[in-house]
Amino acid sequence: MANEKKTDLPEKGAILQRDRETYAIAPAIPAGVVSPNVLRKIADVAEKYGAAAIKITGAQRMAIVGLKEEDIDSVWNDLGMDMGAAIGLCVRSVKTCPGTTFCKRGVSDSLGLSMALNDAYHGMSLPAKFKIGVSGCANCCGESWVKDLGFFGFRDGFKVVVGGNAGRKPRIAKELAYIESIEDAIKVTQSVIDYYKTNAKPKERIGEFTDRIGFEEFTKKVL
Repeated sequence: MANEKKTDLPEKGAILQRDRETYAIAPAIPAGVVSPNVLRKIADVAEKYGAAAIKITGAQRMAIVGLKEEDIDSVWNDLGMDMGAAIGLCVRSVKTCPGTTFCKRGVSDSLGLSMALNDAYHGMSLPAKFKIGVSGCANCCGESWVKDLGFFGFRDGFKVVVGGNAGRKPRIAKELAYIESIEDAIKVTQSVIDYYKTNAKPKERIGEFTDRIGFEEFTKKVL
């Protein structure tokens, strides 16, 4: 209907834009690493459907902006890519730095950890949105201090922090544990997510949840 009010289309991974007419989509780009072939495909599809822009997002994805609603299904079909979890109450992006794969300052395999976390949790439904950051050293290029769950790499393991947020009420995460391997990081992540998913209130971010029950109590339950 011509006068029908438009909204986000989460089932299509589409976010209504400022003009209240067109949409943006964000294909999944795990750890922000993309091949030249995928870059060409994104560019070709954006051009084919007359997109207004391709925007590199704060979540290390590429949003194709300014798409018509009737083209969204065809765009996804032409891309042949998974949807990035850019909306909804779920695990969103896993933001990371290049780590020891590429960066001269990296001291840990942040890319390896972020890829493993992405494969295990990206898009998982939770009481509220949930962002993860992985940094390959103390410089925090993965913004780990302001994520719901963050990791900092050291030469012999990772520091784990919980409850950060860079939104309207910014807060620094609290230190939860120090672990030795990617396998241990997955175990801690699973424990944190399981306890949070079972006990948090709807739309309660994990930082608010730990404030409500007490961080010491939270630590006892997840470690």
